[in-house]
Amino acid sequence: MITISEILKGSEYNLSQFDDDKVAELESRIIEKDVKGKAVPYVLCIVRNKEIKLTPEEIVRQLYLMVLTEDFHYPVSRMELEYVVTFGREKKRADIVIFDKDQTNTPYIIVELKSPKLKDGKEQLKSYCNGTGAPIGVWTNGESISYYHRKDPNFFEDIPIIPKANEKLSDILSERWFIDDLVKKDKLVNERKSLKDLILEMEDEVLANAGVDVFEEVFKLIFTKLYDEMESGRKKDRHLEFRNYGDTETELKEKLQNLFNEAKEKWSGVFSEDAKLMLTPSHLSVCVSSLQDVKLFNSNLDVVDEAFEYLINKSSKGEKGQYFTPRYVIDMCVRMLNPSAYETMIDTAAGSCGFPVHTIFYVWQKILESKGLKKSHLFTLEQKPQECTDYVQNKVFAIDFDEKAVRVARTLNLIAGDGQTNVLHLNTLDYERWDENLKDENWQETYFEGWKKLKKIRVDKNSNRDFQFDILMANPPFAGDIKESRILSKYELSKNAAGKMASKVGRDILFIERNLDFLKPGGRMAIVLPQGRFNNSSDKYIRDYIAERCRILAVVGLHGNVFKPHTGTKTSVLFVQKWDDVLCPKKEDYPIFFATMQEPSKDNSGEKIFVKKSDYPNANLQKQASFENDKMSDVVPHYEVTPKENDEYLLDSHGHLIVKHDLFNHDGLTKDGIADAFAEFAKKEGLSFF
Repeated sequence: MITISEILKGSEYNLSQFDDDKVAELESRIIEKDVKGKAVPYVLCIVRNKEIKLTPEEIVRQLYLMVLTEDFHYPVSRMELEYVVTFGREKKRADIVIFDKDQTNTPYIIVELKSPKLKDGKEQLKSYCNGTGAPIGVWTNGESISYYHRKDPNFFEDIPIIPKANEKLSDILSERWFIDDLVKKDKLVNERKSLKDLILEMEDEVLANAGVDVFEEVFKLIFTKLYDEMESGRKKDRHLEFRNYGDTETELKEKLQNLFNEAKEKWSGVFSEDAKLMLTPSHLSVCVSSLQDVKLFNSNLDVVDEAFEYLINKSSKGEKGQYFTPRYVIDMCVRMLNPSAYETMIDTAAGSCGFPVHTIFYVWQKILESKGLKKSHLFTLEQKPQECTDYVQNKVFAIDFDEKAVRVARTLNLIAGDGQTNVLHLNTLDYERWDENLKDENWQETYFEGWKKLKKIRVDKNSNRDFQFDILMANPPFAGDIKESRILSKYELSKNAAGKMASKVGRDILFIERNLDFLKPGGRMAIVLPQGRFNNSSDKYIRDYIAERCRILAVVGLHGNVFKPHTGTKTSVLFVQKWDDVLCPKKEDYPIFFATMQEPSKDNSGEKIFVKKSDYPNANLQKQASFENDKMSDVVPHYEVTPKENDEYLLDSHGHLIVKHDLFNHDGLTKDGIADAFAEFAKKEGLSFF
């Protein structure tokens, strides 16, 4: 008996979209025919009512016919295979067509089957829908599947599923979604897409020709959607409003504008009071349909980071060498510095606020554990103990000189701070001019509350140079030199080894000195630096400067692909603790922790490499649902609600893919890494923060 596995052998076809019982049923129907002395598999096609040779592509078609007949209850009398679609003199063939129930000659659903090697073919499907007037299209390659509603020739809306034979399209479109629906049907998880992919698709569809600032309009939509998810997360009976439930384009825009206004009122200081959605109703409708099935609120903010990094670099052209630090690198730094709820923390080159937000998550988990509460898979949007809110509002700060980055950072920090944030638009290096911001009414209105709190942490109330932070984490921009003598004159590291003032100094060098000024004695820092600072002979004076003021705790060399595709600059993370008589008594000789990242995390093109189950065959898969008995919300059993294609990959407790790295043990599913090894080193050395 010829099996389906044997037929697929050597092809790239994957049947993970289909249930095992359907695959087994099809296999049981295989007929072996003798063709020139060789057994060839055939199957009786339920639509054509004749025996058809069973190729890998035909297997996918027959399986999907079973889905259409058994799950969606479409009769074979309404179906035709290899349906001819005419384009002028050219004729094409659609793989599967389902005809309208009443207008029996009019295509209603067109299904296009593609080889796994052909990643696209969706435009071809859309052309078939346009050419026939079919309102619904389905694209599948056996592994992934997409559903589309054709509203007009220029607009195809993603829909979650196709209607059953006894349903109308409006029955699906009028469905009301709650936050639990979004968790289960999250497009980023189920379709293996990134938020950046969706934005690129929106650009291709409408944004490039919409005559608007793409960054601003996408930012408004993400801001609004985050607010909508938070509201529904806290009121489980509230349906999500950031969706098209069959609204007209005008009705949808009015609804979204009202939602945006509510978000602005809740989270002030990101957009002006009079800010409005500038997309036309039709363009907005396209964007909403692309984003509505995406869940943004979660402890994993990689999806938002990647999108914002693309938008910011697109709008600023990356001139300042600002690249968002990958979240797995941030997590390593946070674990190695081990912050506590009573300690203050700042990021002086905040970008999207990755270091502060992940510090918040880390400390929150400690607070929750101390109260006997377990962290929920939706803990970022749920009401938390007062201690959690107090920590965010009083202990965590961030600074950046790029106004767009600050607004992104404030938005992500607002998620944690729930309406208050201490992210300030300031030039970290030019601290002498900070007070001039107070003359700017708009700046004062947005940042004054955070500024008041920041001032309290100064060493001298009349100076903005020295602070008393416990922890600092930063990835300062590498590109460009500081040439302004007024600024250079304020820094020791502007002088070379001979004590002569330089005419220009690398921005990252000044950040080293400036960051140390932010730390109190015994305070500790993690900073990402170009590898050259650690081994160039010309930079020895920098290393001497650091060693004089700090204990060097650790140096972790990052893989050269970490910041790709933006830059291939080799980087390392430096961990230090300022000398202090109590917390870190000065020593002339002491051990230093050195480690080098071996797993690349990204390929040479900058695409993330994800962990497969085969990488860790002994992983405790029960950990993937580790929030059982959660006291804050019900756990989502991701392995029951995500497609079978995920079975190849190891997922964490949020149902997210795990980036392949050796920086730390992820959710107890991967092996111990650099951060885990450092924790053991720190305990052995009796470091004050472990």
